[in-house]
Amino acid sequence: MRVLTARDDAVLIECDSLDETIALFDAMTALRIPGVGEMVPGARTLLVPFRPARVTAEEIEAAAAGADLSGVRAGEPRRLEIPTRYDGEDLAEVADLLGISADEVVRRHTNSTFTVGFVGFAPGFAYLTGDDPVLDVPRRSTPRTRIPAGSVALAGTYSGVYPRESPGGWQLIGTTEVPMWDLDRDPAAFMAPGDIVTFSVDAATERARATVSAERANAPKQTDQAQPEGADGRSSALEVVSPGLQTLFQDLGRDGYASMGVSASGSLDAPAHRQANRLVGNSPGGPTLEVAYGGLRLRAHGPQVVAVAGAEVELTVDGVLPRTVPFGAAFALDDGDELQLGSPTFGVRSYLAVRGGFDAPPVLESLATDLLAGLGPDALEAGDVLGVREPAAPLAPAISVADAAHRDLPAAGGDSVELRIVLGPRDDWFSAEEITRFTSQEWQVTPQSNRVGVRLEGDALTRAKGGELPSEGCVSGALQMPPSGQPVLFLADHPLTGGYPVLGAVITDDLPLAGQLPVGATVRFRIVEPRIHQPRTQTPLTQTPGELR
Repeated sequence: MRVLTARDDAVLIECDSLDETIALFDAMTALRIPGVGEMVPGARTLLVPFRPARVTAEEIEAAAAGADLSGVRAGEPRRLEIPTRYDGEDLAEVADLLGISADEVVRRHTNSTFTVGFVGFAPGFAYLTGDDPVLDVPRRSTPRTRIPAGSVALAGTYSGVYPRESPGGWQLIGTTEVPMWDLDRDPAAFMAPGDIVTFSVDAATERARATVSAERANAPKQTDQAQPEGADGRSSALEVVSPGLQTLFQDLGRDGYASMGVSASGSLDAPAHRQANRLVGNSPGGPTLEVAYGGLRLRAHGPQVVAVAGAEVELTVDGVLPRTVPFGAAFALDDGDELQLGSPTFGVRSYLAVRGGFDAPPVLESLATDLLAGLGPDALEAGDVLGVREPAAPLAPAISVADAAHRDLPAAGGDSVELRIVLGPRDDWFSAEEITRFTSQEWQVTPQSNRVGVRLEGDALTRAKGGELPSEGCVSGALQMPPSGQPVLFLADHPLTGGYPVLGAVITDDLPLAGQLPVGATVRFRIVEPRIHQPRTQTPLTQTPGELR
């Protein structure tokens, strides 16, 4: 067992097998170590986030080393069946790769018993390990940009079902009507770690479709959710006149759903989010509007108190009294006033809070919008009416402009931004010379960047080791290195697991700055602390290319 640095507040524990990983996950969960966050199992690793003020990496390592891994999960595992039409685009190619007929592929797949090892990549995406060694195929050499929801696929020794439309490189052998992710179901994820899964053929698919239709027809009708204030014309609301490039509801994220493949998501610049709320007297964690590159225009329905923090923009109000209002301070809007956010010169994302807070139905206990997972409220559109809650009593006092901390944010084409990183967990996939080349050059932020990750471009790195990793947990701030040698800096909406080696991770304190990197900005990385002192003479985990998700 090796314990590797994943970030300044997270470690990655290597295990010998998936069974050992799950046993360690269960043992560490039972210990309830103060300060340890929601752990993420991978194929042969366990990602353990923690609060350094409560527990140290060394204490986590000691707990893992002393954990009893002989136990088994309590209770009988659930047994699930997935009716499947074996009509996948890659079925014939898979048969050729395995040297058997397509009918034999189907026979082996339906006769296999699969176990859910872990859930990652996207909500409801379960990695299934089977008991037929013949079903071991490499993933596609060129990933598809669009795979339909419900696609049944193979990669390496794993089988899986895509819960929603997404890119991917697995081999498609069929489709199923069974939804892998459904927020109206409890639990929302169809599969969970430890479940036993089998696949059946077409006739069962038809029966399942009829069963699902009957269940839906007989299910009690859910009452409509209460409309937020303002949605039916009541007085307290903000109406979207223009959403700008992208405006999303955000809060500090949703915890507790990693077992379903759901990441925390949340505001990319949490300090700015908290500051906007404090300016108007709200709880720091309340929902705000995250506005990318400005352009948002809102109309007040009823008097409102509003504040904007983060990337600085010009704020103008059109109404009976046209005026410019201060950034980084609370200000009043009268009924009918229209607030316009200009474009930021520095940074990307501004955060708008309204006194009392937004009134909108949460998704999995949060208003965070996760673009990769497709969770949370939709991006705002013109005509949306956002209800505003009555202020809670007593409200915290609004802070003054002088109390609002000023931060220097990057400009597109401006000076290079420095982000501090720790090395690990897979820096040993790169030579010392390549790591020096990584930290000594400037990397440019490309237009392909978004809330999932910042795509960087520079002098490509070359790996010292070949092969690919089994999928393992990733943190926000992780610097994934695909074969292209161009790094991807993961942000809040990143997949929970990934298979490209992670050279290092941006430290927690610098993540808000990473979330404010505009397209065209340049970045340098500086190593600030060593990896956990652990012998690294073992051969690192490697796996055939087919096992990378």
